Amino acid sequence: MISFSGKTAVVTGGANGIGLAAARALADGGAKVWIFDLERPVNLECEFVAVDVTEAGSVSDGFSKIGALDIVIANAGTGSQAELTDTSRESWDRTIALNLSGVFYTVQAAARLMKPRRSGAIVLTASTNSYDGEARLTAYNASKAGVLGILHTAANELGPFGIRVNAVCPGLIRTRLTQRLFDDPAYLRDYFQHIPLGRGGEPEEVAGAIAFLASDLASYVTGAALLVDGGQMASKFGAWDSRSAEFVDGRWRLR
Repeated sequence: MISFSGKTAVVTGGANGIGLAAARALADGGAKVWIFDLERPVNLECEFVAVDVTEAGSVSDGFSKIGALDIVIANAGTGSQAELTDTSRESWDRTIALNLSGVFYTVQAAARLMKPRRSGAIVLTASTNSYDGEARLTAYNASKAGVLGILHTAANELGPFGIRVNAVCPGLIRTRLTQRLFDDPAYLRDYFQHIPLGRGGEPEEVAGAIAFLASDLASYVTGAALLVDGGQMASKFGAWDSRSAEFVDGRWRLR
């Protein structure tokens, strides 16, 4: 277990999924964890502040309650599917506001607290979709590509102040938003055929990567985007062949 003893951490979108798993990993390591979300997490002892990350004022008010700050996980996000030509203005605006502007407001507020202390670690939740153009996800793809723009700029500007900024890029992870996909064996069979590890991921597996980047073990790592995707981005034509493997219990296995 990575130690975060004596550290204070903020996790946005920490009530569910990857954010909740990250908050647990930090808390298990001894950190004092604050959750910024619109709903309170269950089964986790932490501080909670109702924060709407799409509103800069709400984010600033949340951070004003923290005091000294060591770690920030900018994780809050959303996604919805629609053809490019059918994507509504409402869906576009909400996705950009939460996934991109919310990250910007969070990083900006965190940096203002961390700069005088000359230390800090910020981890952003980007995506494999930061790189590719998966169909029916125009707004999501654009927002997550933008997160990498924030990542690179913030790492460049904040490095001289001893503040590290990194990102995780998860692939298909089992969360509340994606459970319907995990419930569709036909979909998974085709999708996982292109993932060398042959399966989807769990929130705890992303949380492990977040914890590493937030910890002193990554003291010389900044500006990095760590793929947590089972090798998906390394596979161009698919890793699994039904002649030598079979899809069983939600994952591909060699015969």
